[in-house]
Amino acid sequence: MGLKNLFIEPTAKTPQIDLNCVNGELILSGRSIPENALDLYDNVLKWVHEYIADPRQITNLRLNLEYFNTSSSIWLAKIVKALSTIKNSDYTVMIHLYFNIDEFNNMDSEDIRDALSPIVDIIGAPLISIGIKIYGTDPNGQILKESMVLI
Repeated sequence: MGLKNLFIEPTAKTPQIDLNCVNGELILSGRSIPENALDLYDNVLKWVHEYIADPRQITNLRLNLEYFNTSSSIWLAKIVKALSTIKNSDYTVMIHLYFNIDEFNNMDSEDIRDALSPIVDIIGAPLISIGIKIYGTDPNGQILKESMVLI
């Protein structure tokens, strides 16, 4: 039967999750402060493990989270780690991170390195290409500025 797309509606405490196996777009947006992160993210991680068995050549993980708690960050790290295990060296995973434009404008290159170091540490030495794109957005979510970091 094969892998099917996964869509989870947002709530006041959980993000919208839209995982598309056809186009390789994996999107989490909103707030992630679930009372039980396991209930929310366990199925997402299982989906990602199935996806990496037959991924698209370019996978875009879009983390447009206005806020996430510690337990969510642990699950997000597991998702990033799983995606970094894609075996085909011709494949690419792009991680897209969205910040409020004021935060973005106040970041210098050292701040960006510090913010990304946990992600880089989690990924280790992948076989695939991994890039991180950082966006500065206005309160309406419009992208005003962007920057690219290659791992």
